[in-house]
Amino acid sequence: MLVGAWLPWVLLRPNRLAPGEALGLPLGWALLAAALALLPALFGHARRTWVWAGAALSLTLGLWLLGQQTQGALAGQPPFARASASSGAWLYLLGAGIAAFGAAQAWPQRRGLGWVWLLPAGGLAVAGHFGAWSVVVEAQSEGARWVQELGQHLRLVGTALGLATLLGTPLAVWGAGRPRVAAAALGLSSGLQTLPSLALLGLLIAPLSALADAVPALRAAGLSGIGVPPALTALTLYALLPVVRGGLLGLQGVPAGVLDAARGMGMTQVQRLWRVQAPLALPLWLGGLRQASVLLIGVAAVAALIGAGGLGTYIFKGLQSAASDLILLGAVPAALLAIGVDAGLRRLEGWLGARLGRAG
Repeated sequence: MLVGAWLPWVLLRPNRLAPGEALGLPLGWALLAAALALLPALFGHARRTWVWAGAALSLTLGLWLLGQQTQGALAGQPPFARASASSGAWLYLLGAGIAAFGAAQAWPQRRGLGWVWLLPAGGLAVAGHFGAWSVVVEAQSEGARWVQELGQHLRLVGTALGLATLLGTPLAVWGAGRPRVAAAALGLSSGLQTLPSLALLGLLIAPLSALADAVPALRAAGLSGIGVPPALTALTLYALLPVVRGGLLGLQGVPAGVLDAARGMGMTQVQRLWRVQAPLALPLWLGGLRQASVLLIGVAAVAALIGAGGLGTYIFKGLQSAASDLILLGAVPAALLAIGVDAGLRRLEGWLGARLGRAG
């Protein structure tokens, strides 16, 4: 954080593609930012309160300065000018965020305070304080198109996860009591996941195109070598390994004594599966679904290269035109989406595990 206070804070460019001029913080603001950055280091040994307070104040000040400096940089500039965050802003905000998160984790009884800084940050966003930041400008210009691509990204991930669950769950159930079947299922799914995502998408173009040409009904239904069909096929294959592995670990981890008790009560094999094994295996199975979901959110971005849409559209458009703002417009929402899904499913896993533990 201390270094970030003195590095360039804003990059002013005459348009989206042109090189820009790096602008630093005014001396007074740089000194204040540096002082807040030093606060946890100087007094953190005495009280954890200082660590968290200094980090939270640094993060709030950094966000405020980002909006303030981008607004000031664009004053008197033409409409096509862009003011983006430079290395100093990113380094300062990253350091403050890590410090706030670490302090909250080390302070379990008040861990909720780790997210209090979201309140002023949200207030600044609602007030339009970041309206001059280039990423926000690009998001406003894209508007409905960005929402459409986000929806397409979610559809790709959700559909592929559903297909992988429909395929992987029966494989896990079949292989739970058959070591050879389990080894074959894990070996095949592991082999598929070793293929690079871009290579797998390329390999699917020829066979799917040939299948569409051979069966006109499939072509009429929308099957082709590019677009959504090969993307869904590749994403489903990628998600098989965590789904199958999670199901196998959960089913094989059910204690033998529990199964013997269920067998002694006269339960059939199907009844043992649905009433005993499946509920006890659910937390580990959800762990596999969580891993598959996070994996798919990232891999789905590559599907934009074959015309399947999604947030990857902005990532590759930004790479082609060297526009970092467009890259952030696709990469940051995808990362936040993955973090949110992971956190939500992880909490559900913990809740189910605790409930089953109490029931046991």
